[in-house]
Amino acid sequence: MVIPIRDDNPTTKRPVLTIAIIVGCIYIFAFVQPRQSANEEIQFLYEHAAVPCEVTHAEPISNDLAQECEGERIVSGRGQLDDSVEPFPDKNVFLAVVVSMFLHGSWLHLLGNMLFLWVFGNNIEERLGPVGYAFFYLVAGVAAALAHIATQPSSIVPVVGASGAIAGVMGAYLVIYPKARILTIIPLFIFLQFIYLPAFVVLGGWLILQFFTNPNTGVAVAAHIGGFIFGAVIGLFLRGTTPAPPPGPPPLPPDWGFGGRRY
Repeated sequence: MVIPIRDDNPTTKRPVLTIAIIVGCIYIFAFVQPRQSANEEIQFLYEHAAVPCEVTHAEPISNDLAQECEGERIVSGRGQLDDSVEPFPDKNVFLAVVVSMFLHGSWLHLLGNMLFLWVFGNNIEERLGPVGYAFFYLVAGVAAALAHIATQPSSIVPVVGASGAIAGVMGAYLVIYPKARILTIIPLFIFLQFIYLPAFVVLGGWLILQFFTNPNTGVAVAAHIGGFIFGAVIGLFLRGTTPAPPPGPPPLPPDWGFGGRRY
């Protein structure tokens, strides 16, 4: 596993929208999502996040629907529900697919996603412009969610995270900038090795890893793959129809002082 730190692919404009997405996701997790108790967290997710069973049946979750989808009842912050009761009858189950892109399950989940978005999002934002980038990001996230729902249509587990949309950004980056140099961390036993790798190695390796990830570990593997493929397809179109922005000044080589290598 490699962890990207930065790329040597300079931009000429500040990635305002990428920064806004990062700040928004951090704010929502830190100040909006409840974490005082598991019960409150479960209730919040069922109220706001996408649930595959809800989307495939086009109605909010209830114990009747949960029984139909997975043969088990749900528990919310209101306790065990009657079979006939919808805990959140006014929930828009389709809008929840978009809302889920800004919710996360833990600090590690959030910060990992934001790191990947920070490394790869600025170049795609500059290539598309803020408006086009916003549309691309949202559609990539929806495409990723639909890929997950298609593989687990009866799941009653809420889906959260920006990783599907970010996978779309990564797919587009791979196609448009395959040879861009990515400074990465490679864990070697108890040591960390800093090394530059081409984008096709870092991102291609990430994609291959998804096929060997067990979806039962709570990772929405299909969403990652679906978002990545969507982004790559859009990247192919962009590479052939839009000019690349002018290159910025070359970055200074990093001086890590503890064995970092460049090539």
